[in-house]
Amino acid sequence: MTTNKKYFETNKATWNSKVKIHAKSDMYNMQAFKNGASSLQIYELEALGNVTGKSLLHLQCHFGQDTLSWSRMGAQCVGVDLSDEGVNLARRLNDELKLDAEFVCCNVLDTSSFISDIFHIVYTSYGVIGWLPDLKPWGQMIAERLKKGGTFFMAEFHPIVWMFDYLDDPLEMKYGYMQDEVIYEEYEGTYANENAAMISKEYAWNHGLGQVVSALTNAGLQIEYLKEFHESPYDVLPNLVQTESGMYETKDKLYPLIFTLKATKR
Repeated sequence: MTTNKKYFETNKATWNSKVKIHAKSDMYNMQAFKNGASSLQIYELEALGNVTGKSLLHLQCHFGQDTLSWSRMGAQCVGVDLSDEGVNLARRLNDELKLDAEFVCCNVLDTSSFISDIFHIVYTSYGVIGWLPDLKPWGQMIAERLKKGGTFFMAEFHPIVWMFDYLDDPLEMKYGYMQDEVIYEEYEGTYANENAAMISKEYAWNHGLGQVVSALTNAGLQIEYLKEFHESPYDVLPNLVQTESGMYETKDKLYPLIFTLKATKR
């Protein structure tokens, strides 16, 4: 077994365990979602606008709430995720909500081996690229799956966030901004329910903004913009302050919490 395969299998087992817990959590608010609430944030909604009739590939979709939210807005959606438990729940939700999204279980880096269609939009968001040891094949896969003139959009936690050990309070800056070595963490609970009776075992990698941009431009995409924000829609670090708009930010605003990137295949 290759080292990366071992890492991916450990992560898959952890995400399979997370699915049932997350589906019952306040964070994912499944009942509200089933009743019509969207899981999408303002950043992606403003960036992609009207998606009616457009084909959309959602990378690392977990159990499909974002995918299905885009589907409700009229997009023709395919979601991809490593977790078979996540994909199975996404398919059940799709059927229950009488939508027409499709879901594929595979490592996101292998997407082109499972999906041959090309899309108007490729989308990914919030806590995704850290599970990938190398962004070059990720960028190449995105280019392969986009139509000419198609849009890639991502909203992601800022690389500075992942320099901290977020299990510590007070925060300690522990990891490199562009750390090559894999980061292993083992802890009780999960981000959607810190009191859950499960042990999360996770392997992850840090990627700087330069690595993200280079992976996409080297694959032939043209960057339209890269934006950084002090606010985050998620309470991603200890002791963040909630704003009147419902976002979270640090008290001193010394560093950004998320970034968004939009690119086009020329």
